Parts: sequence; C-alpha cells; structure tokens
Amino acid sequence: MNDLTTYQANQTTQATQPVPIQHTETTTQSKETWTLKERLVYSLLGLVGAGGTIWLGRKIILNARANKEQDKTFDEGTPATTAKQIKMAFENDGWPGTNTKALREILTSVQTRSEWNSVVKSYEKLYNSNLLKDMSSELQSTEYNEMLQIIDAKPLKKGQAPSGNQYRAWAKRLKAAFDKQYGFLPGTDEAAITTTFNEIPTQAAFIQVGVEYHRLYGTNLIDDLKSESEFGQYDDWMKIIVDKKKK
Repeated sequence: MNDLTTYQANQTTQATQPVPIQHTETTTQSKETWTLKERLVYSLLGLVGAGGTIWLGRKIILNARANKEQDKTFDEGTPATTAKQIKMAFENDGWPGTNTKALREILTSVQTRSEWNSVVKSYEKLYNSNLLKDMSSELQSTEYNEMLQIIDAKPLKKGQAPSGNQYRAWAKRLKAAFDKQYGFLPGTDEAAITTTFNEIPTQAAFIQVGVEYHRLYGTNLIDDLKSESEFGQYDDWMKIIVDKKKK
C-alpha cells in the first residue's frame, strides 16, 4: 500500500503544478515587432512633415522674391520690366501662340549682353522658370534661332564691340526668316527681314552680310531675297538698304 500511496501522491502533485505558458516568447516578440513598425511609421511621418515644411518654406521664399521683383516692374527700363514684357509676349493676351513681333522688338531694345543676363535673372525670380527654356517652347525653331542671334550679336557692355560676328548674326537671322514655316507650309517672316535690314547700318555692312551669308549657306543673298519676296517686297526691302550711307 505504501507504494500505491506514494504513486498517487506523485500524480496529485504533478496535476496541481501549473502548466508553462508556451506563447509567452511569441507575445514578447510580437510586441517588439510592433514597436519596430511604430518606429518606422513615426520616422516616415517625420520625413513627410519635414519635407512638407521645407516645400512650404521654399514656396514662401519664392513668392516673397517674386513679389519683391514684381515691384520693380513699375519702373520703366528695368530688367524686371523687360522680363515681364517678354512674359506678356509669350501669353499674347490669351491668343494662341507668341507675339513674335513684340518679342523681337523687346529683344532688340536690350542694349548689351550684361543687360540681357540681368533680364534672365529677373525672369527667373518673377516666374521661377528659365527664360531660354520657355522661349524655346514658345517659338518655332527658326524663330528661336532668330531671337538667339539678336542677343548673341550684342556687345558685352556698353561701348564695347559686339560679341561674335555681327555680320554672321544678321545673315543667320535672314536665313531663319526665309525658313519660316506656317504649319506645314513654307513661308517668309517678312517682319524679321524688315527688322534686320533696318538694323544694318550701311550699304557696306549689307555687302559684308551677303558675303557671310554665302559662306554659311552657299547661296547668294540677293537671289534668295528675290525668291522669298512677293508683291514688290523686294524693292521695299532694298530701298531700306539704298537709303543708308555707303560706309
């Protein structure tokens, strides 16, 4: 009986002992994993918040800079005024396309490359955009090339000689005017030709433009001018040159 009693006592002791909980470690790991997720979420939220703050701060700075530059557009002849006039030519009073005639006149009025650089900087402050990039998207390739030549031929500063070859710039502008496209149809930019002829100072300078034109394109300027003219335009254009001084 002693052995039976001992066996029963042992069985009773084992039954009353608590059974170990097996999922304790798993629960602890889950808590650690959730904490890591929380950290990641909070980190991402922090980055988003910081990015939004930076974006908002940058926008405020750009708006303040644009407003300050806008105040300068009320003064005639400032780079800011010229930049705004260029933007208005792009917008063309809401009509499709760019007012190339107005743009040409504006660029012609810029006296030096130094002044032009100031206009480019002012344009970026006003509209947070690159002027040359906007110009290239607003114009046909021939128009864009013409406008670049207007700028490229200007002197670096007042009183200095023009940068680059002035005769070459005039020749390229005339070629761009001859290559004008109206949709799928070839045409001629008559206003561009007239503007260029008015800028050429003398008959001798016109002859040099013809020399440079032949060197660049292998054709005669007068012949190309005749083929591009209609209804007596050739005579009108040549009268501009004939009325100038010989030298």
